[in-house]
Amino acid sequence: MRRGESGEMPLFANPLAVVRSQLQQSLRTMIVGPGTTVRDLNATRSDVGLFGPTSATWVVHADASMLIGGIRALLMQTLHPLAMAGIAQHSAYREDPIGRLHRTAGYVGTTTFGTTAEAKAAVRMVKKVHRRVVGTAADGRPYSANDPHLLGWVHHTLVESFYLAHQRYGASPLSSDDFDRYVDEQAIVAKLIGSEPVAHSVGQLEERMAQIRPELKATGQARNAVRFLLLPPLALQVLPAYGVLASAAVGLMPSWARRELRIARLPLTERFAVRPAAKILTQTLGWAMSAP
Repeated sequence: MRRGESGEMPLFANPLAVVRSQLQQSLRTMIVGPGTTVRDLNATRSDVGLFGPTSATWVVHADASMLIGGIRALLMQTLHPLAMAGIAQHSAYREDPIGRLHRTAGYVGTTTFGTTAEAKAAVRMVKKVHRRVVGTAADGRPYSANDPHLLGWVHHTLVESFYLAHQRYGASPLSSDDFDRYVDEQAIVAKLIGSEPVAHSVGQLEERMAQIRPELKATGQARNAVRFLLLPPLALQVLPAYGVLASAAVGLMPSWARRELRIARLPLTERFAVRPAAKILTQTLGWAMSAP
């Protein structure tokens, strides 16, 4: 949108451009929080961070399908009773239901596009916060957010979710070798934060998720959190967009997970309504996630 020399909006601005600008700002705030934009991938820096512009990680994490993957990851993470106990007892998601999406996006963005020092600082900050997230779950088991096993669960749900979302909704299709490279690159972050064990390929990722499956079940805390994630108290102008993203995320979840969490799924609606709408929306989010 063009502005006058004073920087103020022209008196007779194009109404369509005004609406577009407002929607852009609302979507970007909903996704990554106020004042945050995706780093210019063409910028020349002496330190390109942990991965760099030729990495599969930059391709996957610069794509708007990441937002669908992010919601899916948060939904899946509720299924581990110990991880969910930590969220329920130490998170303010009821007061700030989109806050975790913002924080997750900020962490992933910094570890992906930040300098090496910025990425490592983000990891140290997360580990510092995690030191306070300790307690006892409803079933009597103790938990710690810095437990390598729980960190592995959180890490692998993020990687799996971003991978699946890019497969279905990504603007730049990747080969199976590229996705193997993506999982292997993400192992760098996993090791920095202390996850154990760590997958280095899609095959190993699938093995890790299968191995942890017996530990997963939906508690009452999990179903309450899912209700907040699927029906958050958002501003009216962004609620429809979020609904499309959340529906697309649910469509990427395994059937057993949806049954556990009591999330209804309508296959025909998903195929003929949700998927086309999500593809159009992710194209829109491509510019919504850029600096205005």
